[in-house]
Amino acid sequence: MNIKKLILTENECYKVGQKIKPKGIMVHSTGVNNPYLRRYVGPDDGLLGKNQYNNHWNQEKPDGRQVCVHAFIGKLADGTIAIYQTLPWNYRGWHAGGEANNTHIGFEICEDGLTDAAYFSSVYKEAVELCVYLCKIYNLTEKDVIGHYEGYQKGIASNHSDPKNWFSKHRKSMDTFRADVKNLLSEGEKPAEQETKKYYRVQIGSYSVKANAEAQLAKAKKAGFTDAFIKYD
Repeated sequence: MNIKKLILTENECYKVGQKIKPKGIMVHSTGVNNPYLRRYVGPDDGLLGKNQYNNHWNQEKPDGRQVCVHAFIGKLADGTIAIYQTLPWNYRGWHAGGEANNTHIGFEICEDGLTDAAYFSSVYKEAVELCVYLCKIYNLTEKDVIGHYEGYQKGIASNHSDPKNWFSKHRKSMDTFRADVKNLLSEGEKPAEQETKKYYRVQIGSYSVKANAEAQLAKAKKAGFTDAFIKYD
């Protein structure tokens, strides 16, 4: 997981600073064909690249809206994939358009044209790993992870179709996403494999007369080698 931090301190949501106790995670996708993080995260930290329109979300009301999420996943200027944490995890975000703001950490995956399988695979993997990371922090499970559209179905979020609109194009769903989160969580719970013990035998001698072998065995046991034994070939 490639996670970095640039808190959106100029965003009104951050300034309000209302805290929550996270009870779940909500997955969003941006709905815009722009995979670069600099569209939403700024100013440039040397990795993001310059946003020529200066319309990132590190301002009071980005695009005139009261919006803010806890993280974004997308491309850096050099094309590599990263996660940027943009709010403290326990801050109340403005991402769900409903009651989920009071209970869920929300993050956005930056959409592209929705057809690039390699890009999708990379950001999907980062999203799974981010959820596992947050589940471990807040004692959550894969059952506590939902998409925005599922939040709407539950009556705790606004009417959006993300990320189903994108996931389905790559034969993924929130069910497969949760399964992947569960699998990665369970990997961390597997006990470390016990080291296989190895035993080495040392032969003291070889005798054609049994009495001589028994005498040598007695000497070995007297010396403290109580597990010594005679093997007849």
